[in-house]
Amino acid sequence: MSTLLRVDASIRLDGSVSRALADSAEAAWKAEHPDGVVVRRDLGQHPLPAGAWPALAAAQVGQQPVANEDHLPLAEAKALAAELANEVKTADAILLAIPLYNYGISQHVKTWIDLLLIDRELVRGPSPTAGRPAIFTLARGGGYSPGTPKHGWDHATPYLERIFGDVLGMNIRTAAAELTLAPVTPGMEELIDAAKVSETEAHVSAENHGSVVARELTANAA
Repeated sequence: MSTLLRVDASIRLDGSVSRALADSAEAAWKAEHPDGVVVRRDLGQHPLPAGAWPALAAAQVGQQPVANEDHLPLAEAKALAAELANEVKTADAILLAIPLYNYGISQHVKTWIDLLLIDRELVRGPSPTAGRPAIFTLARGGGYSPGTPKHGWDHATPYLERIFGDVLGMNIRTAAAELTLAPVTPGMEELIDAAKVSETEAHVSAENHGSVVARELTANAA
């Protein structure tokens, strides 16, 4: 039985493009693995405590964490980090639904990744995740592709690729929709049609990635 870890980061539920793309990928995966298990971690709706990583990082260098309202007891921080790392280690595949916020990832995603990287088994290779598939379903409110004025301003995708591809050694597949804010942003009306095309193509890619990953898992298990 295969396990898919789905991690959502959008602060929106209704209207979230990254969540909708992840739904397409998940549905395709489940069509191939109807008995598979989907483990869910919703960082957007249930953010991780901001004080967890400072507590762990301070402990690693033998210091006491700075006392503030976000302080988390060390034992709780360790338990949380172990829980998050275990979710990643035991997943046969990971599905990340990440929107671009202010040209990067949100603090919710950064906190999650920081806590994962506390785990030495994950980052001091060979990682138990090496060679496993990861699907990114990404949403970008503007246009960031080559030739656009904001090309190079997407600092989220390269960072995610660095962490999950280079650090964790996973095989990444990406489905990305751009111009997602065109329908609701004054001045972007002329880009609405292009936004629809981008989103449609991203759903096709997400579905394809979900199916391919599921088939690969089946073949590897045979």
